[in-house]
Amino acid sequence: MNKYEISNEIEKFAPLETAEAWDCSGWGVDCICDNEISKVMVCLTVTDDVISQAKEHHCDMIVSHHPLFFVPMNWKDINIYSAHTNLDKAKGGTTDTIIKTLGLDKYKINIEHEFLRFVEFKDGIATGEFSKIISKIFPTARIINTHRINKLNRIAFCAGSGSEFIKDSKLLGAECLVTGDLKFHTALDSEIVVYDIGHFESEILILPILKQLIGDGVEVIFAKEESPFKPVC
Repeated sequence: MNKYEISNEIEKFAPLETAEAWDCSGWGVDCICDNEISKVMVCLTVTDDVISQAKEHHCDMIVSHHPLFFVPMNWKDINIYSAHTNLDKAKGGTTDTIIKTLGLDKYKINIEHEFLRFVEFKDGIATGEFSKIISKIFPTARIINTHRINKLNRIAFCAGSGSEFIKDSKLLGAECLVTGDLKFHTALDSEIVVYDIGHFESEILILPILKQLIGDGVEVIFAKEESPFKPVC
């Protein structure tokens, strides 16, 4: 399968022109003499370990979510393609995948912000009940609820690091935001409920979607990855 067929299928789903201006989505490494692909490794983040895994499995290409802002010399002998903020914004992308995994796609979902999705509960849901839904999929999630909000009618979702959208979520009527990478003072200042489900945990769910987009023309291998954050015991 030609590698540009693979990137074209991904870009049909998540158009490259929708990526943020600062983003490095697209081809990180494009080996001119190596266009025909038989085996692809899919990963969240390209690391030395992932490169080693790809070479061990004789992969011709890596497709990642996180882009490369710097490419070490020893990575430049394998094709690397990334879909980042364009995949975050895409219908069925990273944030929508969280909602579907939580079983919330049966509720009304609104898109009123390029990075946020909003799930609406007609009769509301108790914060404690929603915490149970979160904990089943994200057992290490943390909740911030300094204003002791007991009922949620509208919940915003943003995969990855979305704490910058807390105020936007509130302005758009949400009492809660589900995201990752929350800092202390940001949490302390939040006027709405925030669930920090973890950056890695919120985005690793997208890899099967990338596999589907790549299709059956090549063998797809998932990289062995795990969050760098570990419990102390």
